[in-house]
Amino acid sequence: MGVSHSAAVHRMEIFGGLDSPMHRLDARTKALVTVAFIATVMSFPRYELSALTPFFLYPFALVALSGVPPGFILKKLLIAAPFALCIGLFNPLLDRQPVFLAGGFAVAGGWLSFGSILLRFALTVSAALTLLACTGMSRLCAGLERLGLPKVLAVQLLFLYRYIFVIADEALRMRRGLELRSSGGRSPSPRVYGSLVGHLLLRAMDRAQRIYSAMLARGFNGDMPTLQPARLHGPDIAFAGGWLAFFVLARCWNLADHLGRLLTGVRP
Repeated sequence: MGVSHSAAVHRMEIFGGLDSPMHRLDARTKALVTVAFIATVMSFPRYELSALTPFFLYPFALVALSGVPPGFILKKLLIAAPFALCIGLFNPLLDRQPVFLAGGFAVAGGWLSFGSILLRFALTVSAALTLLACTGMSRLCAGLERLGLPKVLAVQLLFLYRYIFVIADEALRMRRGLELRSSGGRSPSPRVYGSLVGHLLLRAMDRAQRIYSAMLARGFNGDMPTLQPARLHGPDIAFAGGWLAFFVLARCWNLADHLGRLLTGVRP
């Protein structure tokens, strides 16, 4: 049996409790810089490829400075990759307009936009995963609340992250039990699936009530207390200022193209 979703979440929380230069930064700083990173990456034209490559420096730097295993981030990235493939899969079929010649072959714009989608997916998802791994969901939600996110939404986001995988594991156990009890290996009917969904809803509501009662018994009042105080220090300002300047520079100029011309001695 493989590792359950809840075990993977627990491992993510372990990474969030490490001690590194990235972990010691304020959650608000990392959240704002990551949002600026995602917005900048998504602002490029659909045919842009080379100008996006310098932005890999940001998630690489976060992983290197946080001590989070790169393989863990890569594994999560590969799990979500089919969604990006499904989004861009039809681009080469719908956009057949030639854009340039490569080795005597005409390259259609659909292939460029398909590659651009995959690059944007890898950049944005890896940055978001690394932000979560080097911050922890509790600190991140608390930081978002201090940035102006309503408390109700911050608490609901934290609970969703905590328990959505618990419900997913419960659904997998119900599905496995159904398969073991079914005869002939026939696929269950829609009526059976409807019954499973209803039972899963009842189990989720019952578990939610038990969890909420236990939280009230322990003094929960809607706040999310954190062990670390929310203060901005010099490293936070340097981190935000340095990366924001790099994002502006990489957005205004194609750094990969300029570096390639510098190395090859080709003038524009």
